[in-house]
Amino acid sequence: MTPSDRTPWPQRADDTFGAVPTAGDAMDNPGLQVEDHMAVDVALSVLLGAHVTHLLLRDEEGRCAGLVTRAQLAAHRGGTWYRDRTCLRDIALDRGPFTSSSAALGDAETAMRERTLGLSPVVDENGYTLGTLALLP
Repeated sequence: MTPSDRTPWPQRADDTFGAVPTAGDAMDNPGLQVEDHMAVDVALSVLLGAHVTHLLLRDEEGRCAGLVTRAQLAAHRGGTWYRDRTCLRDIALDRGPFTSSSAALGDAETAMRERTLGLSPVVDENGYTLGTLALLP
């Protein structure tokens, strides 16, 4: 299968009736989620140990608090201001707005491009993470 043979989102049974695909239709599993009070060093170890590219952050209520990548963590760890106890919530990262699962897929992709995001958390109406949405090249 060539990249041009792939569809950018899973086909739903009702697509034939003109339904607009949503971010919820195209999202992937959320992957690893950690508390936003986790130390940067620990988060970087988790990322490296799990061989993943990002972690989703949860606040004290379990709602989506952001997304952090390996590159972001490595950059912050090397900063002159860095301390061993620096928490994920204390570093600069994307804190939203996040993609609603009910958002039209085209609108969600446009918003991601405008914000130069390659990956965005997909959340429900209460702010809980359901998955992630990645832009296709």
